[in-house]
Amino acid sequence: MNLFSIVEEIEKIDPEFNDRISPRRDAIKNITSFGSKVAIAAVPFALGNLFKKAYGQSASASVISVLNFALTLEILEATFYNDGMAASGLVTDTSYISQIQSDENKHVTFLTSAINAAGGTPVTASDFVYLDYTGGAGSQAGPFTGVFTNYQTFLAVAETFEDTGVRAYKGQAPNLLGNQTYLTAALDIHAVEARHASAIRYLRMTKYGATVLPWITSAASGSVDTSGAASNDTGVAAVNANYGGATPENTSVQGGVNILNLPSATSSTTTVAAATAAFDEPLTMSEVLAILVPAFTKPKS
Repeated sequence: MNLFSIVEEIEKIDPEFNDRISPRRDAIKNITSFGSKVAIAAVPFALGNLFKKAYGQSASASVISVLNFALTLEILEATFYNDGMAASGLVTDTSYISQIQSDENKHVTFLTSAINAAGGTPVTASDFVYLDYTGGAGSQAGPFTGVFTNYQTFLAVAETFEDTGVRAYKGQAPNLLGNQTYLTAALDIHAVEARHASAIRYLRMTKYGATVLPWITSAASGSVDTSGAASNDTGVAAVNANYGGATPENTSVQGGVNILNLPSATSSTTTVAAATAAFDEPLTMSEVLAILVPAFTKPKS
């Protein structure tokens, strides 16, 4: 989900992290060009090597905890797509879903390898009380009941996962401003996550008649709507929080400028739909966790 938040969190815990890898800065700088030459999903393996070199055979309990937090998020996503692809007759658009499935499983593999290399014990699906993709807090009867039997429900949940992932990546960008290498690489992956979200939205709109666009478009703007009700364009109230937060998707002010007051191509002002569609807003780590726990999962400890 948000691989480069790992780096930012580790630097908080271990201020010497950059010093550990400084002799290898030339190699690190190649990560960006590496990502342009091979599939972006392979980038995590380059970062796995980075962690191995930075920490050798062991790492502090705090660093292992950060890596396991990230692995938890990736297990949630990878398992979702694995279960969907395994459900008989569910997925018909395999070219879309199988690519995303492959990406998420690569992330799990990377994080598991990195934690093992650092001397830690990676979490697994068995470390959770439940994984409930119906959003039912373990009841398996939440608002998305039938997620693995009804393809439209599956796509709606996938869309929300991807929209949330894009916002989570953006939420980490300010924390990476001090390190151009990590910021550039994070934004590269952020762009791919955005393409995933757009592809699923476009699929739902053009093939299945869903009333969404390939981008998030809010119908109301003005006061900050932290609940997400005014920002959620899916029509599913159960996912309002995914589009809300301290900086919700219906925000029309960017850099101190109210976009609504700017001229558009056809008018002296800009519509709410156009203003909100032009920008994605961030979600913080705590906001993402509040969305996931306990609705979709609950760790055993």
